[in-house]
Amino acid sequence: MTQTVPQATAGADEIREAVERLLSAESLPPIVQAGHPALRQRAAAFDGQLSQDQLGRLVGIMRHVMHEAPGVGLAAPQLGIPLQLAVLEDQYDVDPEAAALRNRSPLEFLAILNPRYTPLDSGHASFYEGCLSLNGLQAVVARPDAVLLEYVTPDGAAERREFSGWQARIVQHETDHLNGILYIDRAQLRSLSSNAEYAAHWAEAGISTARDGLGFDDGPAGISLG
Repeated sequence: MTQTVPQATAGADEIREAVERLLSAESLPPIVQAGHPALRQRAAAFDGQLSQDQLGRLVGIMRHVMHEAPGVGLAAPQLGIPLQLAVLEDQYDVDPEAAALRNRSPLEFLAILNPRYTPLDSGHASFYEGCLSLNGLQAVVARPDAVLLEYVTPDGAAERREFSGWQARIVQHETDHLNGILYIDRAQLRSLSSNAEYAAHWAEAGISTARDGLGFDDGPAGISLG
């Protein structure tokens, strides 16, 4: 099934005003939830709508919100800002067995603008995945195991970097956000679980118990979003 993702209509002035409201607030902004229009639009490419000072301060706030959530990534649309900007960082201590199975290693802080990823091979990995904009839910998503990410840094440098394992999953999840895609669009819907039910029944390093118990395939869901 092909779905058309609408393009964000906010112009440079609207984006600047939204960012200034966020920067001038006395508290951290809330993370918007599924149903908010910014999550279902292709965000505007960054092309200088913000000054270096505004961009740097926005990146700082996004990093703070990500840590407070807590999470390993946050995209600007999750704060209601339709801009191609995301922050990523994974420094959490996790069970060594789970880390080995999921190929999860620490990811140093990274801010990315206008990212695009390309699978590096045909390999996929399937694991439960959650989202700060879909509170209380998790589902299994099959994603390419290794990707090439092309992006621009906040200081304007064009970068190309390869990611694999859990780092590749974070990169894809956050880049998808900037294109109006939520993980649930790519998920095996029979795997969908509340956090409580996941903890009670399916919380293991892999997904074999959940796959057998809930009756889902662990391959790509086969949904294309254009």
